[in-house]
Order: sequence, then structure tokens, then C-alpha cells
Amino acid sequence: MAGPLPPIPMVILTGFLGAGKTTRLNRWLADPALADTLVIINEFGSVGLDHLLVEETPGEMVLMAAGCLCCTIRGDLVATLEDLLRRRDNRRITPFQRILIETTGLADPLPILQSVLQHPYLSKRFGIAGLVTLVDAVHAGDTLARHAEARRQVALADRLLLTKQDLAGPGVVDALEDAVSGLNPTTRLLREEPPDFASTLFDNRFEPWCQSETGLEAWLGAAEAASPLHAPEHDPNRHGADIQSFSFISEQPVRPEALIVFQEAMRILHGPRLLRLKGLVAMADDQERPAVIHHVQSVTHPMQRLSRWPGRDRRTRLVFIVQGIPRETIETFWSALVRTEAGAQDTR
Repeated sequence: MAGPLPPIPMVILTGFLGAGKTTRLNRWLADPALADTLVIINEFGSVGLDHLLVEETPGEMVLMAAGCLCCTIRGDLVATLEDLLRRRDNRRITPFQRILIETTGLADPLPILQSVLQHPYLSKRFGIAGLVTLVDAVHAGDTLARHAEARRQVALADRLLLTKQDLAGPGVVDALEDAVSGLNPTTRLLREEPPDFASTLFDNRFEPWCQSETGLEAWLGAAEAASPLHAPEHDPNRHGADIQSFSFISEQPVRPEALIVFQEAMRILHGPRLLRLKGLVAMADDQERPAVIHHVQSVTHPMQRLSRWPGRDRRTRLVFIVQGIPRETIETFWSALVRTEAGAQDTR
């Protein structure tokens, strides 16, 4: 009996207006590694224009031009993906091996992620491999200050690629790197596109489950960036509409049941404002096998146990990217959980 079909990897390419998405897309599609890639191009407006700038490719191309992918035609995206799967399964189109969605520059990528992650069927047939955001070196500083969509594009990215740096003035790129790292502490801004960028575009960077030891460390971000619980918040990393990133470390292992309570509390109390949560958690029932947790807004991925710690540090590390949630609110909840766990273990 045949098992379930392997998920088709999906990458979302985003970046604010003028960041150079079409130029990069053309370059990437010329790579033989992307020959079996289906591309969905979203545009804003009733008449399609961007597709005229995209060179013809040997694969399939889908143009969605009725409005913004992340809002007015979100339902059309789901219907289109379902239709593409039916046509692929019935061999009515070339059986694409991966799918790339280029969003309009005004798109908030969160609803796009949710359209796949929360759909009972699409979530099984597609696997989010990553979200790539292009950052315009010339205009991004002002854009990030003015537009919440641009801040979310940066905050949620698994890969950040700088464009137009040759047109930026002295010191601009350094300042932009600081602004970007405040929004997304786990993803380094690449000043130059690596030669193998296109061929590694669909390497899974979104989920922790298939990361190598070094990949998992990169997914979580640098350990030295994390601070102990209730450390002084000298750099709150606040940008515009209260988007904030922070990470902290905790010494006390917790039971699986307690971790589930924490995850449910984050989902129920903070879901829409919890842009992303990543965690490597020390577990009381088996301290050799930590747990990995991952949230995107209200989407809570099941806790997974690792076979061993990825490094020498065996403390819990939690990374948050939030909108309008004070750090103290989350730290206080976690501290109360830890105190309860410590008391329960003392009475055994």
C-alpha cells in the first residue's frame, strides 16, 4: 500500500516595492536546478504587468493579477493551489517538483503562510521550505520605518538578501544591518548573493526538524544573543508598530506536560501577535533529549524530541518575534512555569 506523497517544497519570495524581485527571479530561473519549478506571480491591480518582465521558462507559470495575494485574493490562492495539485496528480500539467510564490511588494507574508500551514489538505501536500526577503539598500531604512508590511517581510524571513548596495551611501548598509538584526535576530543579512544561492533556494530553512546540528544552531540564532530571564532590556529592538525581537535562556528543565501548557498559552493568549517563536527546551523526563518547538502566529507545530543536544550548551533557549507583546509578559509566564516545575521536582 502506497504511503502519503512527500510534501512539495514551497518558497515565498518577498520584498518591498522596488527591491528587485523580478530581476532576481529571472536570474534564479535560469539555473538548471530550478527547471521543474512552478512559479506563481502575484500582482497588485487588475492588469498584469510584472509577468511581461519575467522571461519565458520551460516550466509552468501562473499569474494572479486580481489583487494582493495576502488579502483580497487569498481564497483564490488556496483554490489555485488545489487546482494545480489536481492537474499535477492527473498529469494534465508538467509534474512540477517545487513551487515558488513571488508576492507583491505590498504583501504581508503571514496570511500567505497561514493559507498553507492552516489548510487541512495543502499543509500535507506542500512544505514551506523558506521565506526569502530582498532588502533594498537604498530605500529600506525609510521603508522599514514607515511600512508594517516591510517590517513583517524582514521579521519572518529565513533568508535576507541585500540588493542595490552599490547605490547606497557610506555607512548606510551598516546601519541597515543593525535595523534588520533588531527585527530578525536569527537571520543574517547577506550583502552578496552566494554563487549557489539558486540551487540552495529550496533547502529547508523554515522548519527545524530536518536541520543539521549546525543548521539548528543557525535556525535558533547565536546563543550569545540570548540573555538570562529578566535581564535588563538595554536594547528593546522596537521598530515601528511595536515589532520586537528578543531571546532568553533558562536553566530549569520542564516536563512535556508543562511545555504543552506553555505552547497552548502562547497560542491562545498571543497567537495573532506572536509572529514567530522558536525554542530548544531542556526536558525533565529525559535531559539528554531536548525538545524543539516552533510557532507562526496561531499555528503551533507539534513538539519534537531530538536524539541529542546540538551543542555543549544544555540550557533552554527561546526566541520570540512579536508585535505588541511586552517581553516581561512572556518572561513572567515562563518563570511561573519554571517555579512550579522546580517545586514539583523537589517534592518527588
